[in-house]
Amino acid sequence: MRIFDSVLDDLRERLLRMGSLAEAILDKSIRAVWERRSDLAREVRIDDLEIDRLDLDIDEAVLRALALQAPVAEDLRQVIAIKMMATDLERVGDLSRNIAKSALRLSEKPAHPIPPKLQDVADAARRLLKLALDSYADADAAKARSVLEMDDRIDDDQERVVRDAIQEIGNHPEMTSQEVDLILIAKNLERVADHATNIAEDVILATEAKNVKHAAKLAPK
Repeated sequence: MRIFDSVLDDLRERLLRMGSLAEAILDKSIRAVWERRSDLAREVRIDDLEIDRLDLDIDEAVLRALALQAPVAEDLRQVIAIKMMATDLERVGDLSRNIAKSALRLSEKPAHPIPPKLQDVADAARRLLKLALDSYADADAAKARSVLEMDDRIDDDQERVVRDAIQEIGNHPEMTSQEVDLILIAKNLERVADHATNIAEDVILATEAKNVKHAAKLAPK
């Protein structure tokens, strides 16, 4: 085994641990909303600190690898991809904390029905994050590409939640604060899906040496 293989194995293990925690904290924040669980919402804040710590650990490990090991091109690509994925997972933690803040506010107000379309957004965000992380664990670029293909649907569903909430505010202004939190939750979930997409793009970079970021936007019309 090459010396740098052990460095990559360590970074990979740290990232997968961070990914597992990001999935768990996202699930907990969503449960806090649907189950009106203020205790879960408060736990999310603590869990997010652990994600931040892992992000810093990966930062330091990446800097050591670059400074001391002089990685060749393929290894360098793997290291850079891991660092970018860690940044996205740290943001997933932050977004989950935002959702938990909304959950806390909602739990302090009269129960308000959660629109089915928001459930669709939550399910899709969880599914995309899991699929993106699985694609990294399996080094499966095809699986990563399936994440890219699924992202547009969650954007449409999130916009529907926002439109419906605005309409509800017009019809029931006394529910404005609850509807605003539903909008914030939908937007945070949509951002989680965006970060899952970023992770999938980094998997393709790591496995195929292809940079597909912004490919759809930059493609000739």
